[in-house]
Amino acid sequence: MPGLCDRRQGVGRGYQGGPVTVAPAAPRLIDRGDLLAAVDRAAASKVTLISAPAGSGKTSLLRAWAGRPDQPRRLALVQVQRGQQDSQQFWLGLLDAIRHASAPADRAERPAATPDFNGQAMVDRVLSELADAHGGVTLVIDDLHELRSPEARAQLTRLLTSLPPNVHAILTTRHDVRLRLHRLRLAGELAEIRGADLRFSERETRELLEASGIALSEAGAALLHQRTEGWAVGLRLAVLSLVGHPDPERFVAEFSGSDRMVAEYLLAEMLDRQPPDVRDLLLRTSLLDRVNGELADLLTGRPRSEQILLDLEDANAFVESLDPERTWFRYHHLFADLLRLELRRTLPEEVPELHRRAAGWFTLQGQVVNAIRHTQAAGDWADAARLLADHSFSLTLDGQAQTMQALLRAFPPGADHPELALVRAGGDLVQGRLDEAAAHLAVAETYAETTPPGRQRRLRVAIASLKLSLARRRGHLAGVVEQVRFLASPVTGPSDEDIALGSDLRAVALMNLGTAEAWSLGLPDAERHLREGADLARKIGRPYLEVGSLAQLAFAYIFHGAAMPTEDSFATTQRRCREAITLAEQYGWGAEPVIAPALMTLAGTMVWTGEFDEGERWWRRTARALQTDTGPDIRLLLHQTAGMLHAGRGRDHEALEEFGAAEYLGSQLEGSQALASQMTGWLLATQARLGMTGEARAALAALGDEQASSGEIRNALGVIYLAEGDPAAALAAVADVLDGTAPVLGYTTVTEAHLLAGLAHRELGDQRAANQAAERALALAASDRLVLPFAMTGSAGLLEALPRHETAHGALLADILGVLNGASPTARGQPSLAPAEELSPGELRVLRYLPSKLSRPEIAGELSVSPNTVSTHLRSIYAKLQVRDRSSAVRRARELRLLTAVRTR
Repeated sequence: MPGLCDRRQGVGRGYQGGPVTVAPAAPRLIDRGDLLAAVDRAAASKVTLISAPAGSGKTSLLRAWAGRPDQPRRLALVQVQRGQQDSQQFWLGLLDAIRHASAPADRAERPAATPDFNGQAMVDRVLSELADAHGGVTLVIDDLHELRSPEARAQLTRLLTSLPPNVHAILTTRHDVRLRLHRLRLAGELAEIRGADLRFSERETRELLEASGIALSEAGAALLHQRTEGWAVGLRLAVLSLVGHPDPERFVAEFSGSDRMVAEYLLAEMLDRQPPDVRDLLLRTSLLDRVNGELADLLTGRPRSEQILLDLEDANAFVESLDPERTWFRYHHLFADLLRLELRRTLPEEVPELHRRAAGWFTLQGQVVNAIRHTQAAGDWADAARLLADHSFSLTLDGQAQTMQALLRAFPPGADHPELALVRAGGDLVQGRLDEAAAHLAVAETYAETTPPGRQRRLRVAIASLKLSLARRRGHLAGVVEQVRFLASPVTGPSDEDIALGSDLRAVALMNLGTAEAWSLGLPDAERHLREGADLARKIGRPYLEVGSLAQLAFAYIFHGAAMPTEDSFATTQRRCREAITLAEQYGWGAEPVIAPALMTLAGTMVWTGEFDEGERWWRRTARALQTDTGPDIRLLLHQTAGMLHAGRGRDHEALEEFGAAEYLGSQLEGSQALASQMTGWLLATQARLGMTGEARAALAALGDEQASSGEIRNALGVIYLAEGDPAAALAAVADVLDGTAPVLGYTTVTEAHLLAGLAHRELGDQRAANQAAERALALAASDRLVLPFAMTGSAGLLEALPRHETAHGALLADILGVLNGASPTARGQPSLAPAEELSPGELRVLRYLPSKLSRPEIAGELSVSPNTVSTHLRSIYAKLQVRDRSSAVRRARELRLLTAVRTR
């Protein structure tokens, strides 16, 4: 809200004319103490609604109230932009205002837009920032009637009904909007100030006249109050007209009518009194929602427009500055409406050219939405369609999807503009209308073939990038990736604008290409393209694309590591995930769909390593981030990870339900998926473990030969044979996995096959072969310290039978058994160790071996210390845990999650 600092309402002197500009005059102000006191009383409630028609003095009242030197609260001020369509733009402005109201040291990174806006998460974020603000905060939302987004209004209702105790909200609007504040009203938490409350009294009218130096009789003042009914803008306009008028009494006697008629009469009278250059500036710039000196110079063809605008504001002439530097201005709504009518009446032939000039200026300034609107207003529909198609990706990235839809609706019905098919395809993809998106892309492809070569290249890149998004959402990646390899090369053009557009497109294309390659397991290419996309996005200032590329890069890393075990490959993946998450949180996107792949991957790696509690925490955060994403691809992973978590905890019924949901989502995707064999294998194996071998075999028989020969399905067949009591057949089933002839997703499948072989050998009575199989599984699991395959296959007995002196992986064995034998999450409210009772690093190293059957000398050998050192550590552990024996120490350590902490450290 501009200039929210005036203490009192008032009006300025009239315009006396001049060679170039209006004569500046100091405002004449009056106190409206009763009205300010009413606002003070209203501030005791949670929400104050100031609802009154245009010109009633709502904004002036807020300025006077907020600008008092004894104002105890900090103000977060936001003015809703005219015709605001995008929920996200409103919320980002609100969040920015709250941060500006805080001390500079507390301000975080400026909030940035995202195409995947999560309104509920944003409300939570705003509430959190308000709760953290020190001292009282007043949240002021001006011109609320301009908020056209139903989603934003619903979200605002939630915010207003959940405000922290230290926050008060003031809303101003020309008419009541549907916010469902009835509960606040019933609770006495909603104060309302209406138009009747804002009207000037007869006494205030006389004070205003006296303060402005107007000599009017008592009867004349009473008549003026009667004719204007105390309407603030009517009085303000009347005073402007009365200053210097030769016969004030006659002037008051001659005008009458409704509020609107009074306003039009007085505004027209005021406009007629302006010098020609001032009048010309006001008319020509009235078609703008806001204006600065440079833009006004362009539309008038004369210099020094900024000084005229400054003088008009100083004279209180319905011109308001929008920034502290006083470089941007707007006209009062009533004044602007009258000026536009007068412009169309007096200069109708010049209106289209004025719009073209404005459009060109806004295009050069990168203000694309304004440029498109003025191009449409000029009637240049083909140019408007080209502008909208060229900038559709950028507008989407800027969180202006709803604004784009409004611009689309502004085109004449039935107009043939094939370039708009690209825009419509993007909107359909966002809304999940995949068939409609495909149809519009086909139209766009046909049109692109008819365009000039320079333009054709950009359109092909945009179309191909959207085709990749569509293919990924459908799971139909076969053949598409190869068709769009050209996306990896730069898009350049003859101008800086073309290059900038090309950079945006290329960054989007690289992210989409790398994402598709990751899903189809084209891992080296995926990593390269996602890294290039992140680097380019950082260079051109597109943090959303950088975060998106890094999140997908983390997702790709887990498959890279799963393909072949390397030292700390899961640790590297987790580091990549956290880097992406940290960057997302800097922009407030920690709960947005764009970061979901990294959140999901981090949850998955923790489940793989047996950190089930932490894995569940990150899984829940992923689920919150996906509340607004309806794509079956990422939700498939959400269910699959939940199934892994349940299976690792031995909850096979719950695991079966999640794997079933994942398989259903997979059936909605076209073509084969890289993860399909693993998911199907786990589903069949879980059915078998629950005794549903008939159902498992029926599903197995329905698979195609290629999928049935995969290592993941061979392992599932082994589980079925074990459940049927045929260990020899189970060994035969996994033999192709163990000898490398069956294709596998990664080394985790081979680890699982060794465990199944070990279980089969044990059933056959060959303990030596069973131990060898278990040792091979431990060797494969050692690099990433895998736990999940041992949990899912139920290998606790197999590992407990393994002689400790025969394994080279004693510490890992102890970790795995600690999980398999009952390590559980700490109950909420469970006491934890006080700082003085924390175990030392040496004690923690000994603690990790206590769940095993190793003796004290054997533990000493594993740690390369003396048995006396182990005994000393044990005595200290018992004392700190307040237990008397080893089994009690293990039980207490599990309750406190110390064994999990040992693995993490």
